Amino acid sequence: MFTITNRMNIITIVKAFYHRQLNPVAALLLTHTTQMLGYGWAGIFRKYLVDSPYMWWPANLVQVSLFRALHEVEIRPKGGLTRLQFFIMVLVSSFSYYIIPNYLFPSITALSFVCWVWKDSVTAQQIGSGLHGLGLGSFALDWSTVAGFLGSPLATPGFAIVNMLVGFVLVVYVALPVAYWTDLYGARKFPIISSHVFDANGKAYNISEILIESTFEFNRAGYDGYSKVNLSVFFVLAYGLSFAGLAATVSHVALFHGRTIWQQTKASFQDKFGDVHTRLMRKNYEPVPQWWFYALLILVIGLSLFACEGFGRQLQLPYWGVILAMVLAFVFTLPVGVITATTNQQAGLNVISEMIIGYMYPGKPLANVAFKTYGTISMSQAITFLSDFKLGHYMKIPPKSMFLVQLVGTVITSLVCFSTAWWLLTTIENICDPSKLPEGSPWTCPGDDVFYNASIIWGVVGPLRMRFRGWWARHNYILSGGLDAGVAFMATLCYFTLQFNGIGGPRWWGLAVDDHCPLAKCPTAAGVRVEGCPVFH
Repeated sequence: MFTITNRMNIITIVKAFYHRQLNPVAALLLTHTTQMLGYGWAGIFRKYLVDSPYMWWPANLVQVSLFRALHEVEIRPKGGLTRLQFFIMVLVSSFSYYIIPNYLFPSITALSFVCWVWKDSVTAQQIGSGLHGLGLGSFALDWSTVAGFLGSPLATPGFAIVNMLVGFVLVVYVALPVAYWTDLYGARKFPIISSHVFDANGKAYNISEILIESTFEFNRAGYDGYSKVNLSVFFVLAYGLSFAGLAATVSHVALFHGRTIWQQTKASFQDKFGDVHTRLMRKNYEPVPQWWFYALLILVIGLSLFACEGFGRQLQLPYWGVILAMVLAFVFTLPVGVITATTNQQAGLNVISEMIIGYMYPGKPLANVAFKTYGTISMSQAITFLSDFKLGHYMKIPPKSMFLVQLVGTVITSLVCFSTAWWLLTTIENICDPSKLPEGSPWTCPGDDVFYNASIIWGVVGPLRMRFRGWWARHNYILSGGLDAGVAFMATLCYFTLQFNGIGGPRWWGLAVDDHCPLAKCPTAAGVRVEGCPVFH
């Protein structure tokens, strides 16, 4: 499993949002080094997060169940299906169905009936919109939407799902409406939910007003004469909760896992810690020498410093910023890894990393996102590598083979993804600019848009399982794997056979990747004028 999306964010926002030139070698080094740093952190913490029997990595159980279904000989139960037959049935069904939300009827990803009934009511659409509002009465008939944000719910422990549900209700259905409709800090001048930044008049923030074109640095005089940066109340809550969640991660791990980690640290020196999987691995295979990780870490640190300090300092991040980002990733890899390995939910360092470098090195948007990339992404990649090591642990794959396959796969994946992204950014006209793209275009870059707005903010300015327990234990993870595989195969097929060749879906109302709640994005404060929105008095 290799995750590369966030490594491309910085390249995308430089070229498509800020419209700046970037040396391709520097960009390639950035892509490779942010991933390779994760190997170093993974090597340091693998005895805690891989060898420990308490770190079970729920998401890996999907892969384990799938591999067992594919390779183990199984007798078909009377009146039932083998796990392989069940997987194939789910795969074919998911594959066949996904052409509907992916190509024929994209609007099925967010069906918001409230908006269709109250077409002229801003408040009703703010309440009912699934993409830009509270989502009451809105739902999706698309597995990629269900699993796209927090991962497969079938692979997440029940206690974690309940925890997230309670938190979601308290934030989205209690705190957010109260803050917005009481006009807290002028919240009604802006959309109720938006990841964009706005000026004092409720319009999209014009970044060119506060940047010096020649040096690409913060223009204080321009800022004072223009406007402060304003956020939607939801974006403010999201940032605040991000800080709270990260602090909760550290305190939770210290209180509930601190003793285990300390005992494991002592036991690891005596070679006494581990479960049956660890004992089998040590008995049959040679472990990966620790110096492999250290050597790779030292090499990548050197390349990271070269990428930022060389090439005319295009990335703006000085050497001490690179080192500080690495320290941040090192400190948080263990606590975040413990949470991920036990709940299948991963806390991110994106907000705290943006804030730290924003205060220490203000007015440098590219330095901010580079720092964020080296801190956040290297830790995230370490978690991914550790998860893969645990999968190899479960499947009894030789550790050295696992290491080498991961390393080669990471290099190839980074190179291919970088080349593809660079090609798209230089060949597709108006990429990432929805206002200039044709309707239904897939090149709107929503994730990169959030990344870009964050760089402005911080960089420029500052019970089912119990009822069917037998079926669940046998088929749950295979169901998740089959749904994911079907979606992936159909998405790939549609892209290369249709979308890549400019063959769009049928022109009709359901083609838009939207919930058709245009007024949900409107402000409701008196006198604020935004194109396409009614003016309140």
